[in-house]
Amino acid sequence: MRVGEITFHWLRGGVTHFDGGAMFGAVPKALWSKKHEVNEKNQIRCVTDPMYFEYQGKHYLIDAGIGVCRLTEKQKRNFGVVEESFILEDLATLGVRPEDIDCILMTHLHFDHIVGLTDTNGESIFKNATIYTTEAEWQEIREPNIRSKATYWPENWQGIASQIQTYAQHLELNDAISLEKTGGHSNGHAVIRIDSQGESAIHMADIFPTHAHQNVLWVTAYDDYPMDSIFAKERIRNELDGTGKWLLFYHDSFYRALQFDVDGNVTDKVIADRGIYYTSIWYMN
Repeated sequence: MRVGEITFHWLRGGVTHFDGGAMFGAVPKALWSKKHEVNEKNQIRCVTDPMYFEYQGKHYLIDAGIGVCRLTEKQKRNFGVVEESFILEDLATLGVRPEDIDCILMTHLHFDHIVGLTDTNGESIFKNATIYTTEAEWQEIREPNIRSKATYWPENWQGIASQIQTYAQHLELNDAISLEKTGGHSNGHAVIRIDSQGESAIHMADIFPTHAHQNVLWVTAYDDYPMDSIFAKERIRNELDGTGKWLLFYHDSFYRALQFDVDGNVTDKVIADRGIYYTSIWYMN
């Protein structure tokens, strides 16, 4: 997918099946199941696919997938993992080596976004990259609370600590790429904006995890601060609807990106091409 002069490549970061009730929080199944298919275990299929792009001679990643051999068999079972990461293989097909990656833009540091940064020894895979995250997120992964320790694991950050660069609220890397702290899903959750040659995209990460979360009130039970998610989602949706900006996805199994008109109807889409196991029952106008 191309936005201005930037071409995005989605990489195969892993395939999970998260609990449908958890993914839609307080929304009754009778409602959300009309928007997203669910399997016999009440799980919905969620990919964990990072994005790669090149800009001004630098190589970028957005998030990092679930890695290879980084989860226990129990964790794989609980999270419905049916495929682990092929990020390095996909980068190789683009002629990119792990040591070529210059910048990694982290939306947040939950396990399903960060595990792919380190190998089975806990060592950094992308050794030459600067890894950007918010100050709040970096603080919490090192000192998780009673709730967040379930997803912030020490083995996920210790091997990359020297590569971390933090920011408080906003960070403009250059004329095309900026990051903004939203909170909500986690205290330090961030969105990423791409603006190039008059075209734009926003990666809203886990405050808009799938196409079925279009309603601003539909947030996950994993969100630590759900009202912050709702307010941020509402504000950013106003930037998307009717503007021609793309919404980019990390977890959606059906769509890589969507555009909306002023009424929230889908006007354009990029369909995922990584082997969908079933067909979406969400009918777009």
